[in-house]
Amino acid sequence: MMAVFDDRRCELGEGPLWHPGCNQLFWFDILGKRLLTRTDGGARDWQFPDLVSSAGWVDDRSLLIASESALFRFDLDSGARSDLCALEADRPDTRSNDGRADPQGGFWIGTMGKRAEPGAGAVYRWFRGELRRLFSGISIPNSICFTPDGRMAHFSDSARRQVMRVALDGDGWPVGTPEVFLDLTGGAAEPDGAVVDASGLLWLAEWNGSGVSAFAPDGSHVRHVPVAAAQSSCPAFGGADLSTLFVTSALQGLDAAARLAEPQGGMTFAIPGVAKGQSEHRVIL
Repeated sequence: MMAVFDDRRCELGEGPLWHPGCNQLFWFDILGKRLLTRTDGGARDWQFPDLVSSAGWVDDRSLLIASESALFRFDLDSGARSDLCALEADRPDTRSNDGRADPQGGFWIGTMGKRAEPGAGAVYRWFRGELRRLFSGISIPNSICFTPDGRMAHFSDSARRQVMRVALDGDGWPVGTPEVFLDLTGGAAEPDGAVVDASGLLWLAEWNGSGVSAFAPDGSHVRHVPVAAAQSSCPAFGGADLSTLFVTSALQGLDAAARLAEPQGGMTFAIPGVAKGQSEHRVIL
């Protein structure tokens, strides 16, 4: 049964990450420029001077975080920030968006126009000190996730309502041309964040779809898990046995009446016993 995990309302909740060393969930409010978490001791957040969107874990006390202009290492205890590389720092009109670590220890990150300008974004991969642009001409990059065997990556352009997949080599670099995995054109919902569970099901947050849908490796729809927010934005598996599905949501674009009509919009939800997730992969710096 769905429950509110954290009742802080995010303007654009995104990037949930279950840190296996800390045993806690971290997520972002992109437009609020903050990183959030919650433990038995209560809620905590960190404020940043720029837009931040997604993270991977480096060790038990630090994260790799993507901002609108850089990838940086962030110390959870001291709050110290150490930039690793620039990320479209010469383009003040773009920002980072969805991202996730891959099984080989790399980190994939999407960029997009701050006004979702058509084709202004791209997907990059950071791997052992190198940042390489993989795909360009993307409007809203999302759904970055990986199969358990590390042989396939997924990503989407939400504006096109298509989730793509591409084969990976042994070091995690794409091989060949991406192909369409899910074609959601014609539907009301847009594909947003996604994660693949331990069995290979892809769990896709549906923006304007009020929940997360699971798809089999052949693209067939398996089930839908509802949440109390129309703009569900990104899922993550966590908890002691990785069987709780966490889902962020957003208020972005809603007028005052819509916000009143959706009192849990922007909150972060938890649904136990949904499926068994993969442990999030460590980023190798």
